[in-house]
Amino acid sequence: MQARQFDRKQYFDEQAFTTEKYVIPYINELMPVTAALKVAEIGCGEGGNLKPFLDKGCTVVGIDLSDWKIAEGLKFYEDHPLKANLKLINKNIYDVNDDPDLKFDLIIMRDTIEHIPNQDLFLEHLKPFLKPGGKVFFAFPVWCMPFGGHQQMCTNKFLSTLPWFHILPKFMYRFILKSFGETDSLIEALMEIKDTRLSIFQFKKILAHRNYKIDKQTYYLINPNYEVKFKLKPRILPWFLNIPYLRDFIVTAMYAVASLE
Repeated sequence: MQARQFDRKQYFDEQAFTTEKYVIPYINELMPVTAALKVAEIGCGEGGNLKPFLDKGCTVVGIDLSDWKIAEGLKFYEDHPLKANLKLINKNIYDVNDDPDLKFDLIIMRDTIEHIPNQDLFLEHLKPFLKPGGKVFFAFPVWCMPFGGHQQMCTNKFLSTLPWFHILPKFMYRFILKSFGETDSLIEALMEIKDTRLSIFQFKKILAHRNYKIDKQTYYLINPNYEVKFKLKPRILPWFLNIPYLRDFIVTAMYAVASLE
């Protein structure tokens, strides 16, 4: 397990770095990111991804199930000069009412969609939160990529650096985790990620089923977030490796912007 997973301020700052340097320019090519935008993040954690939008004067709303992450986020924003434009909500998105005040120009789903059960149902539920012409930004690690199972969370150093073993059958995956001394709570968390895993094909399929169209998509051989984590510059997947299904094993992140048809 990496130290950054314990230092939540470091994690917050890393999120803000990648969003400012890569996510906002990515979105900017489709819609100008200005103070006029109203932006939400589902599964915001402490809200690090929202900070660059808030810095630009956007009205931002973060929604997350974790009460302690929301509490930490409020502390991190205590001294922000535009904190009046920020709202952090500790709720399940399914429990958030269809409030006219909660309609957004842009919804951010960065490293979140792959954790949500029944993503197809979720995308349908998301529609009332979008203003006409609104867009959703997605970024997620493809399930079959080397660390798509989030096994870097393992406390055992060998397992935390072992690629691809998360794609083994459930009983084998659980057996290995248990054999190397991982706790029951961590094992269950990793098994939940296995249950909600998301491939490129599945992602596109559920978007199409719920009448979203992809306005822009990019496959990354090296995830933009790896710059702040590992000092590696992002690399887009070369065209000759862009082979359906096979690419799932090497694409470390997919970025996409979608809107309703």
